[in-house]
Amino acid sequence: MASRSRGRRLPPPHPPLIQEFLDDDLFDVEVNYSDEEEEEEESDEEESESEDNEPEEGVPGQESIGEGCGPAIQARVSSAAAEKNACPVCMEAWASQGAHRICCIPCGHIYGRSCLERWLRHKGNTSATCPQCGKRFRPKDITNLYAPEVAVPNNDLEKEVLYLRGKAESLGETVMKHEKLIEEMNERLVELTSAQKRQILSEQRLMNVGSSKRQKEFFMDGLRVMAIDALNQTILASGKAPGIGQEHVLYKFSMVSHHEARNIQLPLDTKTVRDICILPSGSAIFTSLGRKLSSFSMTADRVVLQCDLPYPGWSCCADESSRQICAGLQNGNLIIFDIRQTSRPLHSMVGLSTTPVHTLHTVIDNNGSRKFLSASSIGPCMWDTDGNQGRPKLLLGTDNQRVCISLACAPSSSDLLVASFRPKVETSEDATASQVYLSQTPTPSGGGKLGYHSLIRRAGNSSSFTEDRTCSTLVSEIRMSKSAIIPYGNNQHLFAYGDESLRGVRTWRLPSFEMHSDLSSLQQPVLDLRYAESSSGGRYLGYLSTEKLQAFRIR
Repeated sequence: MASRSRGRRLPPPHPPLIQEFLDDDLFDVEVNYSDEEEEEEESDEEESESEDNEPEEGVPGQESIGEGCGPAIQARVSSAAAEKNACPVCMEAWASQGAHRICCIPCGHIYGRSCLERWLRHKGNTSATCPQCGKRFRPKDITNLYAPEVAVPNNDLEKEVLYLRGKAESLGETVMKHEKLIEEMNERLVELTSAQKRQILSEQRLMNVGSSKRQKEFFMDGLRVMAIDALNQTILASGKAPGIGQEHVLYKFSMVSHHEARNIQLPLDTKTVRDICILPSGSAIFTSLGRKLSSFSMTADRVVLQCDLPYPGWSCCADESSRQICAGLQNGNLIIFDIRQTSRPLHSMVGLSTTPVHTLHTVIDNNGSRKFLSASSIGPCMWDTDGNQGRPKLLLGTDNQRVCISLACAPSSSDLLVASFRPKVETSEDATASQVYLSQTPTPSGGGKLGYHSLIRRAGNSSSFTEDRTCSTLVSEIRMSKSAIIPYGNNQHLFAYGDESLRGVRTWRLPSFEMHSDLSSLQQPVLDLRYAESSSGGRYLGYLSTEKLQAFRIR
């Protein structure tokens, strides 16, 4: 009798179904058996199946995955199936109905029904042992579990759910931030609405008597200068026409009609219009860098007369009583024509400097004679065209530390003036002239430069003038801005100026320079400002920037 080798007894081979389970990629087990050991194990298995009583768990010779694989592998099988929520035999997810529906056996372990039935058929359809614990069960012991829904795990879906959940939380935080921002904006809107109401009230109290009303608002690009015809309630403005050629044109606006502005073509040699003056008769004159002093018919809407100038014109005014029209030139001189004879000038007067005459008014002197009041960088000057005075008279002393950029006077009077100054950057006369020429460029500057307005009064009945008081403010660094004195009440006046920081018009009471009100602000700085009144009592204040023109009726 052949001797049998003694040693550790190896577990029996697993049936094909369980062997497939053991060949899963969760682990790799390889067991070798000898022929004698296989025969011995088969004999033990037959004896075990013939017993009437079920064997206890863990009895040697019992066929199970637990015994065949050892404790470590058994734990890995159970944990792997639990992690995947799947049948521990085929490692496929079970269902709530159908052939592979979820079921259990008396030991409590759960499988897919089709896997248990295949296992029973493999064992002879009578009984089999639990693949996990080894307890024996019969077909009648299989119990269906009625789960309303069996979740099939999907790692990608779980990741997407986690991602969407995180994104939802992030969006929730964003919504909260936006809600807070909207709340702050609503509070700011309430504040702005209150400020606008105060602004409207301020505009309505412009004259402190009666009220002022915004008569018209026009949106136009490229406007530079303007003038108001108070009698006919029209506005004449000049700028470049839109398009490739960008010719210089006049725009005629009606303050009572809803029609669009009328576009009036100018002669090609006109070039940039520097100043416009509306005469009481209803006609207009304007000067341009094309060395022209032009007369314009407001009824025919065309240029009816042109006077040649020796230098580019920067300012203009007219004295209809003597039928004289006057132009301030870029070289600092003054040239006067009789409108009835324009072939040659009536007077050509030399100025006190070579800087442009940027402002020109016709006024009545204290003795009743008409004179021309001008302003250049050196300050305001008085011109006497009827007397023997060959050159103008400087109203104030020479000050090399400042540049005069604007001059306003009470209508038809030289008794009350306001001159605006900015600090002088360069000291030479040529450098000063170069500063003035920059004003041809309407490009808005930054926040402006600290300058001041100076109140100038006539000293008694003499021809002398003195500076009364000043008011500091931000003025343009490059432009020769316009200003105006507006009469109201009993010999009371307001001073209006395009404030650089406000980008709108600010008014002060004279002579105290007490701030009175601010009119509507614009997107761009104010380029021109005009006041006009008619013999019928109509009074208007208008101002413009590069994109908007506004006009107020003063009541």
